Amino acid sequence: QVQVVESGGGLVQAGGSLRLSCAASGPIFRLNAMDWYRQAPGKERESVALLGRDDNTNYGDSVKGRFAISRGNAKNTVYLQMNSLKPEDTGVYYCNAEGLTSQLLVFNSWGQGTQVIVSS
Repeated sequence: QVQVVESGGGLVQAGGSLRLSCAASGPIFRLNAMDWYRQAPGKERESVALLGRDDNTNYGDSVKGRFAISRGNAKNTVYLQMNSLKPEDTGVYYCNAEGLTSQLLVFNSWGQGTQVIVSS
C-alpha cells in the first residue's frame, strides 16, 4: 500500500512564506504525478499545484506566481514553496500521489493533510 505523508504546515503572517513537504512510500513502480490540493473551511477541495513525471507543472489560478512545486532530493518527494501568503490561502493542504505499484496496479493515494493558517 502506497502511503503519503505531508509536513511543514503552520501559522504564518500574511506576506510570509512556508514550505510544505510530501513523501510517498511503499511499493511504487512508477510515480506519474504528485499534486497538492487544499480545502478551506466550508469550501470544496481545490487543486493547487501539480508536478508530472516529466517535470511538467500546473498551478491553480489563485496561486500562480506565488507558489512553486518542485521535486525533492529524496526519491518520491515533492515540495510546495508558498510565498506572499494571503489569509485566503488558509486551509488544510493535502498531497496526492498517483502511479503504478510494483504489481502494476494503479494507485491514487492521499495524505492526511497539513494545516496552514495565514493571519492578517
